Amino acid sequence: MNKTVIITGASSGIGAALATAFASKGYNLGLAARRIDKLEALARQLEDTYHVQVAITALDVQQDSQVAPALSRLAQELGQVDIVVANAGVTGVRRSGSGDIAIDKNIFQTNVIGAIATLDAATKIFLAQGHGHLVGMSSFSAFSPLPTSAAYSASKAALTNYMNAMRLELINKKINVTVIHPGFIKTDIAPHMDKYPFVIEADVAAQQMVRAIEINKANVIVPAMPWKAAKGLMKLMPDPLLAMMFNKMMK
Repeated sequence: MNKTVIITGASSGIGAALATAFASKGYNLGLAARRIDKLEALARQLEDTYHVQVAITALDVQQDSQVAPALSRLAQELGQVDIVVANAGVTGVRRSGSGDIAIDKNIFQTNVIGAIATLDAATKIFLAQGHGHLVGMSSFSAFSPLPTSAAYSASKAALTNYMNAMRLELINKKINVTVIHPGFIKTDIAPHMDKYPFVIEADVAAQQMVRAIEINKANVIVPAMPWKAAKGLMKLMPDPLLAMMFNKMMK
């Protein structure tokens, strides 16, 4: 029997790349996103190419009350669910002191509350069936926050800590927890990513993520190098030097 994975934010970017990577390994898929037309096209492509079952549903995780019913619909159509990936997320740039926190509120509603709603609904399914694997898409910025993206960095740090707490809580429930921390990944939500260092394509990143999930890693940095080394180095760098480095990078 094929394993099954549900992915939110699956219509493009890392979500679509993950769907393709899982399908290439024979997983059946439940895909959720706001853009149902893109989901339909992706589902047809994956079914035709890999001969797997693909169920889809429209979902905006900002509407957190819609998350549990959406996951239930996918679970009912697919049967047993082995993995749920809380991938849906948004980025945003806002300079401190601008006076308008609407961008920050949007980021937290999607990246934190939407993700928590996804993880909570998945956990309920997993507790009922007796096993499962929770996966959350955090960011390297959870460890090294980005200037002008304070809300995004903070939202990802919150997700990482939330999921690591979940792991401790669920350790005896046969529910695994994996937190993924991507570095710079080239996707359509970050169109100018080419100017940053160590950028990799989404399909390459997705293959690495799937391998980490399959061996049940707890916290994963993708790609591992140079970001693991950078994580340690950045802890030693003084704030003025970090600020200068980030300001130069973001010009």
